[in-house]
Amino acid sequence: MLRRLYDWVLHWAETPYGTWALFFLALAESSFFPIPPDVLLIALAISIPAKSFRYALVCTVGSLIGGVIGYLIGYQFMELVGLQILEFYGLMAKFNAVGDLYNKYNALAVGIAGFTPIPYKVFTISAGAFGINFPIFLAASAVSRAARFFIVGWLIYKFGPGIRAFIDRYFNILAVVFVILLVGGFILIRYIF
Repeated sequence: MLRRLYDWVLHWAETPYGTWALFFLALAESSFFPIPPDVLLIALAISIPAKSFRYALVCTVGSLIGGVIGYLIGYQFMELVGLQILEFYGLMAKFNAVGDLYNKYNALAVGIAGFTPIPYKVFTISAGAFGINFPIFLAASAVSRAARFFIVGWLIYKFGPGIRAFIDRYFNILAVVFVILLVGGFILIRYIF
């Protein structure tokens, strides 16, 4: 079933509605859908590399709106909807772990989650459920999601279709390296100031 969903997402790159599909996919993935928008972002950017940054922006905006919806689900509708979404994807154990991360690291947890391959919906719903400060949640989401999508867009713009295999193959490693650099930057700032 997941493979059929993946193929269905990719087919939108071949239609005139690809940009809208990217927007709605990014929105849905941040709150309830299983396929990350990177799949369609890469396909669209490869089809028209000159529009890579536009696609990254569409993806970022959709993801942020979806993140707000996820936050709202956790904040207002956790019992009614949030728990069912997390249980459906088998993410309840991660939900509890995310609560611990929020208690310790707050914005940094959101920032890391927004960039890494960890299902972002767990963090958006959890942020609402655990009452994370909304402006902090939104700012950390904006920075991390934009970084993730604009890096992909820039790589395709700079290196063309050949970079797709590299991104697909090493995305998790690249995400971990970025997170290490991000955390290292926060630690450095903390000790300097």
